Amino acid sequence: MCKSKRPHCPLLLTGASGRLGVLLRQVWQNHPGLPRAHFVSRNAGADSRWSPGHVTRTLPRCDTLIALWGVTAGASEALALNSALAVAAHDLAKDLGAMRVLHLSSAGVYGPGTGLTEASTPNPVTEYGHAKLRMEERIAALPAIDGITHCCLRLANVVGADSLAPGLNGTKPIELDKFPDGHSPRRSYIAPGMLAQVLTGLAALPLHTLPYVLNVAARSPVNMADLVRSAGRRIAWSPAPDHAVQNVTIDTSQLAALLPRVPIDADADRMIADWKTPEGATP
Repeated sequence: MCKSKRPHCPLLLTGASGRLGVLLRQVWQNHPGLPRAHFVSRNAGADSRWSPGHVTRTLPRCDTLIALWGVTAGASEALALNSALAVAAHDLAKDLGAMRVLHLSSAGVYGPGTGLTEASTPNPVTEYGHAKLRMEERIAALPAIDGITHCCLRLANVVGADSLAPGLNGTKPIELDKFPDGHSPRRSYIAPGMLAQVLTGLAALPLHTLPYVLNVAARSPVNMADLVRSAGRRIAWSPAPDHAVQNVTIDTSQLAALLPRVPIDADADRMIADWKTPEGATP
């Protein structure tokens, strides 16, 4: 990773102390072949301690800013901070000379569905999904005169940073819904090492090729039960309630076309191995 004494770093990532930020820092620490990156957090432990409103002269200039920060839970007032953080990312990019910003949106903007593409009409059913959609709309309204290209990544579940993560890191059986066909929920996922490759690949693309929104996940969805079993954990089954949705998946054809050299094929075993063994996750 870039050290704070460096005057320039290709990538700067905010939100380094969040669950996803910690996972990505581990990937970068174990893969010196990745492009140099500088991780920023409002808490101690990252390359730089910084938060919006503070002076930016202590931060290195960068080519691409990756905004990992965000609010994932809480009342609507708290979730509305996602839009404010998107504007802060734009302002920070302008101060640091970055020409592109990769914002973490969420596949939750779509609501339930299968094979959802970037052209699918957003229909969020959670407050978080609504907040991320409002964030995307706020980003679309940012002034184009600054010459900064924005891309909103509609990110799927990330192994080690999703609702399964506390259970995977614990010792108790993990509770899962069992549907009438005997299977668990099936979702689109991505592992931290694969995500790092996607982010660095997008940072290297010509600016004019970056879409405004982009689905990010492994090519094939996985059963959550397979992830639990691959992690060597036990399952505590419960009958799925009537309102439960078994399959929620996004289509990654556009991602595959943009980054043909980035492998996005992985089953549950490979994704768990990626999460458990960061040093083996990325070539």
